[in-house]
Amino acid sequence: MINNDKICLITGASSGIGFAIARALHADNFKVIATARRLDKLTELRLDSNDLFSGDLNLPDFQDSIVDYIFDKYGKCDFLFNCAGSLEVGTIEDIDIDKLTSMIRLNVETTFRLTYKILKRFKNQGFGHVINISSVLGTKVRPTAGGYAATKFAMEAFSEALRMELTGTNIKISCIEPGLVMTELHNDWKVHPKESMNIHDPLTVDNIVDTVKFIINQPDHVRIPRLMILPKDHNI
Repeated sequence: MINNDKICLITGASSGIGFAIARALHADNFKVIATARRLDKLTELRLDSNDLFSGDLNLPDFQDSIVDYIFDKYGKCDFLFNCAGSLEVGTIEDIDIDKLTSMIRLNVETTFRLTYKILKRFKNQGFGHVINISSVLGTKVRPTAGGYAATKFAMEAFSEALRMELTGTNIKISCIEPGLVMTELHNDWKVHPKESMNIHDPLTVDNIVDTVKFIINQPDHVRIPRLMILPKDHNI
C-alpha cells in the first residue's frame, strides 16, 4: 500500500477538463487512476497502464472494478473528480431524444452511483474529497438547454445535500461551475457558443485546473461547496 501519495480517480479523463486535470495532477506527483471510453486518448496521459480503465462508466460492474482496484492496490482514495458528462441541446423540433436521455443517464444516474460507491469508502477511511464538474447552467437555464441544465441542477442539489450530511466530518464536497470552456463538447455545433454568446475569450481547461488546485489546497477545516468561474465576456 502507498501511504505518501494522493490517490485520485478521474472520470471523463480522455479529453477536455478531465484530461487536463489528470495530466496536471500526474505532473504534481499525484497517483492518478483515469477512466473514459477512449483508450487511445487515455494512453496520451502516460500513466501506468494498469491505472487506465477504458469502458462504459454506465455499467455498475465496470464502476465496481475500478473502485475495487483502487482500494485493493492503494488502500485508499483521496479524491474523486466527476468530469464525465455529455451535452445535448436542441429545440423541441430538433432534439435527439435518445441522446438526451443518454446524457441524463451519464450526467446524473451514473455520476450519482459512482459517487455513493466512493463515499461509502470515504466514510470507512475517514477522509476524502469529491469534486464535481458542474456548470454555470447548474444555476440558470437557457432555451434549448433545459435537459442539460437539469442534469447540472441535479448535481448541485446532490452535492449540497451531501455536504450537509457530511458536516463535521473530514470528507469534502465541491462543485466547480464553469462558464464556456474550450473543449470538444461543442465541436459538432454549427455555430460555436463563443460566436452565438459573443464570448471572445472563453475559458481554457488550464483555468479549470488552476481552480481545482485552489480548492484542493485549502486547509483541512476549509470547505468550498461551490465556485463559479466565468470568462470576462459572459453576461447571460
